[in-house]
Amino acid sequence: MPISPTSISGHCRNSPSARLASKRVTGWYNWQRNRRRMMFGDTLSDLVLDLQAENPDHITVTGDLVNLATKKETIASGLWLRDLGAPHQVSLVPGNHDAYVPGALKRSYKEWQPYMTGDDALNSTAKSFPYLRIRENVAILGVSTAEATAPFFATGTFKRGQALRLAKMLETARALGLFRVVLIHHPPISGSTSWHKRLIGKQFFSKVMREVGAELVLHGHTHLDTLYWLKGPEKQIPVVGVPSASQAPGSKNPASRYNLFEITGGPSTWTLIQRERGVRENEPGIGWVRERELLADGRAIDARPREDAKEAV
Repeated sequence: MPISPTSISGHCRNSPSARLASKRVTGWYNWQRNRRRMMFGDTLSDLVLDLQAENPDHITVTGDLVNLATKKETIASGLWLRDLGAPHQVSLVPGNHDAYVPGALKRSYKEWQPYMTGDDALNSTAKSFPYLRIRENVAILGVSTAEATAPFFATGTFKRGQALRLAKMLETARALGLFRVVLIHHPPISGSTSWHKRLIGKQFFSKVMREVGAELVLHGHTHLDTLYWLKGPEKQIPVVGVPSASQAPGSKNPASRYNLFEITGGPSTWTLIQRERGVRENEPGIGWVRERELLADGRAIDARPREDAKEAV
Protein backbone atom coordinates (compact mmCIF):
# COMPACT_ATOMS: atom_id res chain seq x y z
CA MET A 1 0.00 0.00 0.00
CA PRO A 2 2.44 2.75 -1.16
CA ILE A 3 0.79 5.93 0.12
CA SER A 4 2.68 9.15 0.74
CA PRO A 5 2.15 11.49 3.73
CA THR A 6 1.28 14.35 1.41
CA SER A 7 -1.78 12.51 0.16
CA ILE A 8 -3.53 12.84 3.52
CA SER A 9 -2.19 16.12 4.86
CA GLY A 10 -5.26 18.07 3.79
CA HIS A 11 -7.83 15.85 5.55
CA CYS A 12 -9.47 16.68 8.89
CA ARG A 13 -6.62 16.37 11.34
CA ASN A 14 -8.66 15.23 14.33
CA SER A 15 -10.98 12.79 12.58
CA PRO A 16 -10.71 9.02 13.14
CA SER A 17 -10.03 8.51 9.44
CA ALA A 18 -7.08 10.91 9.56
CA ARG A 19 -5.61 9.12 12.57
CA LEU A 20 -6.10 5.79 10.82
CA ALA A 21 -4.32 7.01 7.69
CA SER A 22 -1.53 8.59 9.73
CA LYS A 23 -0.90 5.35 11.65
CA ARG A 24 -0.74 3.33 8.45
CA VAL A 25 1.63 5.82 6.81
CA THR A 26 4.07 5.67 9.71
CA GLY A 27 3.75 1.89 9.82
CA TRP A 28 4.37 1.57 6.09
CA TYR A 29 7.42 3.84 6.32
CA ASN A 30 8.82 1.79 9.20
CA TRP A 31 8.19 -1.41 7.26
CA GLN A 32 9.97 -0.12 4.17
CA ARG A 33 12.90 1.38 6.06
CA ASN A 34 13.57 -1.11 8.85
CA ARG A 35 11.73 -4.41 8.56
CA ARG A 36 10.88 -5.32 4.98
CA ARG A 37 14.37 -6.55 4.05
CA MET A 38 14.67 -8.75 7.14
CA MET A 39 11.12 -10.15 7.08
CA PHE A 40 10.68 -10.96 3.40
CA GLY A 41 11.22 -14.27 1.67
CA ASP A 42 10.72 -17.93 2.58
CA THR A 43 11.70 -17.69 6.24
CA LEU A 44 8.19 -18.08 7.63
CA SER A 45 7.11 -20.86 5.27
CA ASP A 46 10.32 -22.79 5.94
CA LEU A 47 9.80 -22.51 9.69
CA VAL A 48 6.18 -23.65 9.46
CA LEU A 49 7.13 -26.68 7.38
CA ASP A 50 9.76 -27.58 9.97
CA LEU A 51 7.26 -27.12 12.80
CA GLN A 52 4.69 -29.33 11.11
CA ALA A 53 7.35 -32.01 10.55
CA GLU A 54 7.90 -32.07 14.34
CA ASN A 55 4.19 -32.94 14.66
CA PRO A 56 3.35 -31.14 17.93
CA ASP A 57 0.13 -32.00 19.74
CA HIS A 58 -0.96 -28.36 19.71
CA ILE A 59 0.25 -25.05 18.24
CA THR A 60 -0.07 -21.66 19.91
CA VAL A 61 0.30 -18.30 18.13
CA THR A 62 0.83 -15.17 20.24
CA GLY A 63 -0.28 -12.49 17.80
CA ASP A 64 0.80 -10.05 15.08
CA LEU A 65 -0.32 -12.06 12.07
CA VAL A 66 -0.45 -8.86 9.99
CA ASN A 67 1.58 -5.67 9.65
CA LEU A 68 -0.76 -2.78 8.70
CA ALA A 69 -4.03 -4.71 9.26
CA THR A 70 -5.43 -4.07 5.79
CA LYS A 71 -8.38 -6.15 4.67
CA LYS A 72 -6.22 -8.17 2.26
CA GLU A 73 -3.64 -8.90 4.97
CA THR A 74 -6.30 -10.07 7.41
CA ILE A 75 -7.97 -12.39 4.89
CA ALA A 76 -4.59 -13.77 3.79
CA SER A 77 -3.67 -14.44 7.41
CA GLY A 78 -6.88 -16.42 7.82
CA LEU A 79 -5.81 -18.61 4.91
CA TRP A 80 -2.37 -18.99 6.49
CA LEU A 81 -3.96 -20.11 9.77
CA ARG A 82 -5.95 -22.78 7.98
CA ASP A 83 -2.75 -24.05 6.37
CA LEU A 84 -1.07 -24.06 9.79
CA GLY A 85 -3.72 -26.31 11.29
CA ALA A 86 -7.39 -26.81 12.13
CA PRO A 87 -8.92 -24.57 14.84
CA HIS A 88 -8.93 -27.49 17.27
CA GLN A 89 -5.15 -27.78 16.85
CA VAL A 90 -4.18 -24.09 16.89
CA SER A 91 -4.85 -21.46 19.58
CA LEU A 92 -4.38 -17.76 18.80
CA VAL A 93 -4.41 -14.47 20.70
CA PRO A 94 -4.29 -11.14 18.82
CA GLY A 95 -1.38 -8.69 18.87
CA ASN A 96 -1.14 -4.93 18.53
CA HIS A 97 -0.62 -5.13 14.76
CA ASP A 98 -3.83 -7.13 14.48
CA ALA A 99 -5.57 -4.10 16.04
CA TYR A 100 -3.36 -1.58 14.25
CA VAL A 101 -6.07 0.98 13.48
CA PRO A 102 -9.72 1.41 14.60
CA GLY A 103 -11.86 -1.36 13.11
CA ALA A 104 -8.97 -3.71 12.39
CA LEU A 105 -9.49 -5.90 15.45
CA LYS A 106 -13.16 -6.40 14.60
CA ARG A 107 -12.15 -7.64 11.16
CA SER A 108 -9.52 -9.91 12.69
CA TYR A 109 -12.14 -11.45 14.98
CA LYS A 110 -14.39 -12.12 12.00
CA GLU A 111 -11.68 -13.83 9.95
CA TRP A 112 -9.92 -15.76 12.74
CA GLN A 113 -12.73 -16.47 15.21
CA PRO A 114 -12.49 -20.30 15.31
CA TYR A 115 -8.89 -20.00 16.54
CA MET A 116 -9.81 -17.61 19.37
CA THR A 117 -12.86 -19.37 20.82
CA GLY A 118 -12.99 -21.53 23.94
CA ASP A 119 -14.25 -25.09 24.07
CA ASP A 120 -17.65 -23.92 25.36
CA ALA A 121 -18.62 -22.30 22.08
CA LEU A 122 -22.21 -21.68 23.23
CA ASN A 123 -21.04 -19.38 26.01
CA SER A 124 -17.98 -17.80 24.41
CA THR A 125 -17.15 -15.90 21.25
CA ALA A 126 -13.91 -14.66 19.76
CA LYS A 127 -14.66 -11.27 21.33
CA SER A 128 -14.90 -12.85 24.79
CA PHE A 129 -11.52 -13.06 26.45
CA PRO A 130 -10.08 -14.94 28.14
CA TYR A 131 -10.99 -18.24 26.55
CA LEU A 132 -10.29 -21.73 27.89
CA ARG A 133 -9.34 -24.82 25.89
CA ILE A 134 -8.47 -28.21 27.36
CA ARG A 135 -6.22 -30.56 25.41
CA GLU A 136 -5.51 -33.79 27.31
CA ASN A 137 -3.74 -32.71 30.53
CA VAL A 138 -3.12 -29.11 29.42
CA ALA A 139 -5.37 -26.07 29.85
CA ILE A 140 -4.75 -23.30 27.30
CA LEU A 141 -6.01 -19.87 28.32
CA GLY A 142 -5.88 -16.98 25.85
CA VAL A 143 -6.14 -13.34 26.86
CA SER A 144 -6.24 -10.24 24.67
CA THR A 145 -4.13 -7.11 25.11
CA ALA A 146 -4.71 -5.86 21.56
CA GLU A 147 -6.05 -2.36 20.94
CA ALA A 148 -5.74 0.37 18.34
CA THR A 149 -3.22 3.01 19.40
CA ALA A 150 -1.99 6.41 18.22
CA PRO A 151 0.92 6.68 15.75
CA PHE A 152 4.28 5.66 17.23
CA PHE A 153 2.61 3.68 20.03
CA ALA A 154 2.24 -0.11 20.33
CA THR A 155 0.88 -0.45 23.85
CA GLY A 156 -1.53 -3.13 25.02
CA THR A 157 -4.10 -3.16 27.80
CA PHE A 158 -5.10 -5.82 30.32
CA LYS A 159 -8.03 -4.68 32.43
CA ARG A 160 -9.44 -5.75 35.78
CA GLY A 161 -12.51 -7.46 34.30
CA GLN A 162 -10.43 -9.77 32.14
CA ALA A 163 -8.16 -10.45 35.12
CA LEU A 164 -11.12 -11.60 37.23
CA ARG A 165 -12.35 -13.92 34.49
CA LEU A 166 -8.86 -15.31 33.98
CA ALA A 167 -8.51 -16.01 37.71
CA LYS A 168 -11.74 -18.05 37.73
CA MET A 169 -10.68 -20.08 34.71
CA LEU A 170 -7.25 -20.76 36.22
CA GLU A 171 -8.87 -21.92 39.44
CA THR A 172 -11.13 -24.28 37.49
CA ALA A 173 -8.16 -25.70 35.58
CA ARG A 174 -6.16 -26.12 38.79
CA ALA A 175 -9.03 -28.04 40.41
CA LEU A 176 -9.00 -30.39 37.40
CA GLY A 177 -5.28 -31.03 37.89
CA LEU A 178 -4.30 -29.50 34.55
CA PHE A 179 -1.05 -27.87 33.44
CA ARG A 180 -2.07 -24.25 32.77
CA VAL A 181 -0.60 -22.30 29.84
CA VAL A 182 -1.55 -18.63 29.45
CA LEU A 183 -1.18 -16.94 26.04
CA ILE A 184 -0.72 -13.15 25.95
CA HIS A 185 0.79 -10.89 23.29
CA HIS A 186 2.45 -8.13 25.32
CA PRO A 187 4.95 -9.37 27.93
CA PRO A 188 3.51 -8.84 31.45
CA ILE A 189 6.94 -7.88 32.77
CA SER A 190 8.12 -4.41 33.82
CA GLY A 191 11.03 -3.18 31.72
CA SER A 192 10.74 -5.95 29.13
CA THR A 193 10.01 -3.46 26.34
CA SER A 194 10.10 0.28 25.78
CA TRP A 195 7.56 2.62 27.37
CA HIS A 196 5.59 3.22 24.16
CA LYS A 197 5.22 -0.56 23.64
CA ARG A 198 4.43 -1.54 27.23
CA LEU A 199 1.51 -3.46 28.68
CA ILE A 200 -0.88 -1.18 30.57
CA GLY A 201 -2.47 -3.07 33.45
CA LYS A 202 0.25 -5.64 33.91
CA GLN A 203 -0.26 -5.27 37.67
CA PHE A 204 -3.63 -7.01 37.27
CA PHE A 205 -1.97 -9.90 35.45
CA SER A 206 0.76 -10.18 38.08
CA LYS A 207 -1.85 -10.24 40.85
CA VAL A 208 -3.66 -13.16 39.20
CA MET A 209 -0.38 -15.03 38.89
CA ARG A 210 0.52 -14.38 42.54
CA GLU A 211 -2.85 -15.45 43.89
CA VAL A 212 -3.95 -18.24 41.52
CA GLY A 213 -0.86 -19.12 39.51
CA ALA A 214 -0.15 -20.89 36.23
CA GLU A 215 2.54 -23.26 35.01
CA LEU A 216 3.65 -21.34 31.90
CA VAL A 217 3.06 -17.95 30.24
CA LEU A 218 3.83 -17.47 26.53
CA HIS A 219 4.04 -14.04 24.89
CA GLY A 220 5.08 -12.35 21.64
CA HIS A 221 5.56 -8.65 20.79
CA THR A 222 9.28 -8.17 21.51
CA HIS A 223 10.66 -10.56 18.84
CA LEU A 224 13.21 -11.75 21.41
CA ASP A 225 14.03 -15.15 22.92
CA THR A 226 13.50 -14.15 26.54
CA LEU A 227 12.82 -15.94 29.79
CA TYR A 228 11.35 -14.06 32.75
CA TRP A 229 9.70 -15.30 35.93
CA LEU A 230 6.58 -14.23 37.80
CA LYS A 231 5.87 -15.12 41.40
CA GLY A 232 3.08 -17.64 41.89
CA PRO A 233 1.31 -18.73 45.07
CA GLU A 234 3.74 -21.63 45.59
CA LYS A 235 6.34 -21.48 42.81
CA GLN A 236 7.90 -19.31 40.12
CA ILE A 237 6.10 -19.11 36.77
CA PRO A 238 8.20 -19.04 33.58
CA VAL A 239 7.30 -16.29 31.09
CA VAL A 240 8.73 -17.16 27.68
CA GLY A 241 9.11 -14.90 24.63
CA VAL A 242 9.99 -15.99 21.11
CA PRO A 243 11.60 -14.32 18.05
CA SER A 244 9.42 -13.39 15.11
CA ALA A 245 8.62 -16.40 12.93
CA SER A 246 9.43 -14.37 9.80
CA GLN A 247 12.72 -12.80 10.95
CA ALA A 248 15.59 -13.58 8.56
CA PRO A 249 19.18 -13.78 9.81
CA GLY A 250 21.34 -10.67 9.97
CA SER A 251 19.17 -8.40 12.09
CA LYS A 252 19.81 -7.09 15.58
CA ASN A 253 16.97 -9.40 16.66
CA PRO A 254 17.30 -13.21 16.77
CA ALA A 255 16.37 -15.05 13.59
CA SER A 256 13.13 -16.98 13.10
CA ARG A 257 12.47 -19.55 15.80
CA TYR A 258 9.76 -21.51 17.61
CA ASN A 259 9.55 -23.26 20.96
CA LEU A 260 8.59 -26.86 21.60
CA PHE A 261 7.51 -27.69 25.14
CA GLU A 262 7.43 -31.19 26.59
CA ILE A 263 5.06 -31.45 29.55
CA THR A 264 5.09 -34.56 31.73
CA GLY A 265 4.08 -35.50 35.25
CA GLY A 266 1.13 -34.28 37.29
CA PRO A 267 -0.02 -31.42 39.53
CA SER A 268 2.74 -31.86 42.11
CA THR A 269 5.37 -33.33 39.77
CA TRP A 270 5.19 -31.33 36.56
CA THR A 271 8.30 -31.38 34.39
CA LEU A 272 8.68 -28.72 31.71
CA ILE A 273 11.32 -28.99 28.96
CA GLN A 274 11.74 -26.12 26.49
CA ARG A 275 13.38 -26.85 23.14
CA GLU A 276 14.06 -24.04 20.69
CA ARG A 277 14.26 -24.74 17.00
CA GLY A 278 14.90 -22.24 14.20
CA VAL A 279 17.26 -20.50 11.83
CA ARG A 280 20.90 -20.49 13.00
CA GLU A 281 23.10 -17.52 12.17
CA ASN A 282 26.16 -19.53 11.13
CA GLU A 283 24.62 -22.80 9.96
CA PRO A 284 22.38 -23.58 6.99
CA GLY A 285 18.73 -24.49 7.35
CA ILE A 286 16.63 -24.91 10.48
CA GLY A 287 17.87 -26.88 13.45
CA TRP A 288 18.08 -27.11 17.22
CA VAL A 289 19.12 -23.93 19.03
CA ARG A 290 18.78 -24.72 22.72
CA GLU A 291 17.22 -27.12 25.21
CA ARG A 292 16.58 -26.41 28.88
CA GLU A 293 14.44 -27.53 31.78
CA LEU A 294 12.39 -24.80 33.46
CA LEU A 295 12.17 -25.46 37.19
CA ALA A 296 9.53 -24.34 39.66
CA ASP A 297 12.15 -22.57 41.78
CA GLY A 298 12.92 -20.11 38.98
CA ARG A 299 15.96 -21.84 37.50
CA ALA A 300 16.57 -22.87 33.89
CA ILE A 301 19.00 -25.75 33.46
CA ASP A 302 20.54 -25.81 30.00
CA ALA A 303 21.05 -29.12 28.23
CA ARG A 304 22.35 -30.24 24.86
CA PRO A 305 19.53 -30.43 22.24
CA ARG A 306 18.68 -34.00 21.28
CA GLU A 307 17.91 -34.77 17.64
CA ASP A 308 15.59 -37.60 18.69
CA ALA A 309 13.68 -35.49 21.23
CA LYS A 310 9.94 -36.05 21.31
CA GLU A 311 7.81 -32.94 21.89
CA ALA A 312 4.46 -33.12 23.59
CA VAL A 313 3.17 -29.56 23.09
